[in-house]
Amino acid sequence: MSRGVIQPSQQKLAEKLTILNDRGIGMLTRVYNIKKACGDPKAKPSYLVDKNLESAVKFIVRKFPAVETRNNNQQLAQLQKEKSEILKNLALYYFTFVDVMEFKFVVPEIFVFLHFSCQTVNFDLTKNYLDLVVTYTTLMIILSRIEERKAIIGLYNYAHEMTHGASDREYPRLGQMIVDYENPLKKMMEEFVPHGKSLSDALISLQMVYPRRNLSADQWRNAQLLSLISAPSTMLNPAQSDTMPCEYLSLDTMEKWIVFGFILCHAVLNSDAAALSLWKLALQSSTCLCLFRDEVFHIHKAAEDLFVNIRGYNKRINDIRECKEQALSHAGSMHRERRKFLRSALKELATVLADQPGLLGPKALFVFMALSFARDEIIWLLRHADNIQKKSTDDFIDKHIAELIFYMEELRAHVRKYGPVMQRYYVQYLSGFDAVVLNELVQNLSVCPEDESIIMSSFVNTMTSLSVKQVEDGEVFDFRGMRLDWFRLQAYTSVSKASLGIADHKELGKMMNTIIFHTKMVDSLVEMLVETSDLSIFCFYSRAFEKMFQQCLELPSQSRHSICFPLLCTHFMSCTHELCPEERHHIGDRSLSLCNMFLDEMAKQARNLITDICTEQCTLSDQLLPKHCAKTISQAVNKKSKKATGKKGEPEREKPGVESMRKNRLLVTNLDKLHTALSELCFSINYVPNLVVWEHTFTPREYLTSHLEIRFTKSIVGMTMYNQATQEIAKPSELLTSVRAYMTVLQSIENYVTIDITRVFNNVLLQQTQHLDSHGEPTITSLYTNWYLETLLRQVSNGHIAYFPAMKAFVNLPTENELTFNAEEYSDISEMRSLSELLGPYGMKFLSESLMWHISSQVAELKKLVVENMDVLTQMRTSFDKPDHMAALFKKLTSVDSVLKRMTIIGVILSFRSLAQEALRDVAMNVYELSSAAGLPCEIDPALVVALSSQKSENISPEEEYKIACLLMVFVAVSLPTLASNVMSQYSPAIEGHCNNIHCLAKAINQIAAALFTIHKGSIEDRLKEFLALASSSLLKIGQETDKMTTRNRESVYLLLDMESPFLTMDLLESCFPYVLLRNAYHAVYKQSISANA
Repeated sequence: MSRGVIQPSQQKLAEKLTILNDRGIGMLTRVYNIKKACGDPKAKPSYLVDKNLESAVKFIVRKFPAVETRNNNQQLAQLQKEKSEILKNLALYYFTFVDVMEFKFVVPEIFVFLHFSCQTVNFDLTKNYLDLVVTYTTLMIILSRIEERKAIIGLYNYAHEMTHGASDREYPRLGQMIVDYENPLKKMMEEFVPHGKSLSDALISLQMVYPRRNLSADQWRNAQLLSLISAPSTMLNPAQSDTMPCEYLSLDTMEKWIVFGFILCHAVLNSDAAALSLWKLALQSSTCLCLFRDEVFHIHKAAEDLFVNIRGYNKRINDIRECKEQALSHAGSMHRERRKFLRSALKELATVLADQPGLLGPKALFVFMALSFARDEIIWLLRHADNIQKKSTDDFIDKHIAELIFYMEELRAHVRKYGPVMQRYYVQYLSGFDAVVLNELVQNLSVCPEDESIIMSSFVNTMTSLSVKQVEDGEVFDFRGMRLDWFRLQAYTSVSKASLGIADHKELGKMMNTIIFHTKMVDSLVEMLVETSDLSIFCFYSRAFEKMFQQCLELPSQSRHSICFPLLCTHFMSCTHELCPEERHHIGDRSLSLCNMFLDEMAKQARNLITDICTEQCTLSDQLLPKHCAKTISQAVNKKSKKATGKKGEPEREKPGVESMRKNRLLVTNLDKLHTALSELCFSINYVPNLVVWEHTFTPREYLTSHLEIRFTKSIVGMTMYNQATQEIAKPSELLTSVRAYMTVLQSIENYVTIDITRVFNNVLLQQTQHLDSHGEPTITSLYTNWYLETLLRQVSNGHIAYFPAMKAFVNLPTENELTFNAEEYSDISEMRSLSELLGPYGMKFLSESLMWHISSQVAELKKLVVENMDVLTQMRTSFDKPDHMAALFKKLTSVDSVLKRMTIIGVILSFRSLAQEALRDVAMNVYELSSAAGLPCEIDPALVVALSSQKSENISPEEEYKIACLLMVFVAVSLPTLASNVMSQYSPAIEGHCNNIHCLAKAINQIAAALFTIHKGSIEDRLKEFLALASSSLLKIGQETDKMTTRNRESVYLLLDMESPFLTMDLLESCFPYVLLRNAYHAVYKQSISANA
């Protein structure tokens, strides 16, 4: 062979094809981003939208590529100021176009050396060659779609000429290329005339592959495609084929090869029936092809426009029109049926492999075929749904698409999880079978040049050296070198006049293709998953993606598959390319935002279903409340006494529990539907513990937990039914029943999803014990505290409600204006216990502190009244044994009624607080720490001491403060007799108290005295003795009064001195106020009560 001829090994065809294909995808990515940027007014270069530069830009485009800069200074004058900025900002765009031009000049050179025999033999060479043809064609088409390309190139060149005094050196060639490729396919048809033979040979080699792949669903079904259980006896046999890599080759890819390839070498359509058959089959399958991402190519219109100007092509034009009609009428339904078949096939495959993962070894080919077939159908639907050319759209709306994607994700998960199983199988396969067979084939070769012999020997040696121990030791396998060597070998043996022609040794080619597939099962499982099932294209169909997700959630039977949408977001980064690093952040952010949105919507939907179930359960719990049994009891009583009840024909009220009675299994209630929908959606949320999107980890369950916390918080507050305008609020016991029903439902969620509901309860219920939650919103603690203080206790102060010690509750008094609520229903023992259980120790502590604040404000007002009467009270303090003098001094006192009223209010508040504390002790009696923290009863109330000690009076010395405290006791003591004239001071034995709540004075006096003299370090006993002396002296004087109005309730007031005090003894009381008087007073009030009742 002469020196002028380049040896096949020196042509580096395999290396060139590999590099050019990768670079071509990179160039496509850059050109695509330029097109999108120019199509977006916000992202478009500012020079193209600036009104001041509009005329200059139009001039450059009109004169492109020859722009005379010297003679057109006026039109281009505005660009002078911007030239440096134009150079800086348009450089990236300009040099991308230059790179495209360089690519365009390099690619055709490689086509000269290639010769094709059979796709099934030299698969890698044929695939890379056809990929390069399509990439090159696509690149030129998308370039021609950038409307601003002339403006960008012309502006940059003008700025370059103005800055450097000469045009950019690449500009003449670049400008000419842009002009030449105005109609890229027409130009490329001329360009490919010399390469027509090799291109048509490569395309015709698809005649054994493409028709077999492009079958109807019925044909797939009859062949039981992808079924592992159709032939149980062969289940363990390895899936084999003479065309292994062609089995999972993308149908979409093949259609692009055929459509673009035969457009470029269209002459063969007239001379070769096989070529025409392939061409027509591809045209009938689709109305548009994917150029790149969401850029599509409308096949029939483009082909017709190209062929219409070629003489003698009327028959081809008619073929195109017939195929278009066929595609419009039948392609949609054909693909719909395929998707339907694939849903059941993939489900069966995923189920069998989940049960028997060992089958992933022999049946790996089935998995990748299933993934590839499903991916093709999904992409077809996505592309055509966005570019519908048909009035009827039913075939392009698939509400079950999520199910197909879900089973794809399930198969992908099996491959990732059981990768080591597949590695073990194929390592043994390669070393124990493939190496032996290949060695025999090599030995039988009649001619084997040195280069080819070295490569073949290396294959056998590599495979023979493999062992299972390498898998067990976790060794990283890398067969990329071996696969590239096989690619090189195909190139060496496919050129014209090759010493060893691959076409003559088809068995060798088939065997090597099988071996290459087996090596990929060992070291390239992730790459295989990307190759066969990457759905990153959804990133560029955001609207359709979101619509599919919404349809999935709306259909209860499909909601279990909704997790596939967040899982698809993990694919997005695989569509990025190293030649366009700037889009990584944009695509990454889009994947994160979509994943977040999907998971959030799923959690919201689950939360809404749970809320509906809770509402239903709360309604059922409400039916069991005691208040609803009155009607049933009434009906039972009337039935016994045979009284007519209600109107005739009145429907009988359903008893609780009726909803659980079913006449048959087919009867489905609303609650059943909600539980079914919830279990389906929870399956999806619980499907994966977490998923990683662009180095961010998402945990679907945490979304649900977060939403449940927020909704539970709102629901608890909402269930109080607090109305600020009418001051209505739910009874604590009813709220507690509803909260328990709600919590029971939430606890049942743990049966569906692996989440910690106890954590939700702790977070929410602990926040409800504070006056504001973490969002600054009011809690049940603040609402109930506010209601009891501002509504119930205020009405007590107004005389509409009284505290009944015998009932340990506040009770409404008969008044002209009836209250809107029954005080007893909010303050009896059961309600206070319910309140304690709801608010907990912290909440009850807040209630207690609020009560203390009100007491301290009353004490502050009392102190002011004492200061006003200080001189008189000082004299009265030492004159209690001088009746006449005391009477005279008493007349000088002011605001006597106010003092008694304020002390009564304090007593009422303290009585309410003791009810609340007693209820809390009952609820928390088993938890010593909690009950002690809540404050067990003690002689001196620490909370009251803290509240009163926080009052600081300006310019008053501690001695003066102590004196005021002493005189306050004096003031109360000498004021007691005035209560006898009040008609409401009548003591009622039934309630063991007075209707105007003056029986609460004893508690107020004890507690206030204990707190004040603890603060001022005085003797509580001495001060209370002084109070008792003054009080008894004042009350004994009533007995000497003759005015019946003044003494009408004398005996009732006497009973105030029967006060239980931890600081006073009965002996002391006897010395001041004989107990015989108290006994006589009790006798009198009981006698009066009996006569009044009679």
